[in-house]
Amino acid sequence: MIEIKDVSKVYDGQYALDHVSFSIAKGEIVGLLGPNGAGKSTLMKIITCYIPPTEGDVTVCGHSIYDDSIAVRRCIGYLPELNPLYPEMYVREYLRFMAGVSGVKNANERADEMIELTGLTPEVGKRIGQLSKGYRQRVGLAQALVHDPEVLILDEPTTGLDPNQLEFIRNVIRNAGRDKVVLLSTHIMQEVEAMCSRAIIISHGKIVSDGTLDNLSASQLTERFHQLTE
Repeated sequence: MIEIKDVSKVYDGQYALDHVSFSIAKGEIVGLLGPNGAGKSTLMKIITCYIPPTEGDVTVCGHSIYDDSIAVRRCIGYLPELNPLYPEMYVREYLRFMAGVSGVKNANERADEMIELTGLTPEVGKRIGQLSKGYRQRVGLAQALVHDPEVLILDEPTTGLDPNQLEFIRNVIRNAGRDKVVLLSTHIMQEVEAMCSRAIIISHGKIVSDGTLDNLSASQLTERFHQLTE
């Protein structure tokens, strides 16, 4: 469903990504790990067609980012690291708007489904600008899911969540991952242990580890992360 082929991104002669290749199949939830500046967000922006690679290719649901970027975008639900929302809009208003923009039939009903799915019902009468950071993350996740995409790209999806919200959103992502491709970045090893079947570690723009967790604990994953990225 996602195929990354020898992708590089160069800024001013420096490699942000250096010949990265991997694939993710339907039903996989893959954690993308790496230190700050390792290239995680750059890779996600390339997959979602926000920026082009310097070289290499990406295909999503069989569509190349070069040949049919619109089809790629239709396949993807994206929650970026800096969650772009309209703070003056009400929660339900915003999700109905986003469903309509995405061409969803019965946009009102679909927005209400996402409000229930992501636990936004208690805050639905508020403007987005009045919400806590955790609830704004929920709105961003609901937006990413509203058009029922085949692929979810989530950049730090649990930022700002309290422990109760965290477990709730983990379940939402785990359930979504049953029939979608999910790629999520995080610095929290417990998140990977709780949600992911596979982890990719990237350092200085290169993949240094890619494998299943195989009952690996968060502490063991942290130790491996330190060994590979220091």
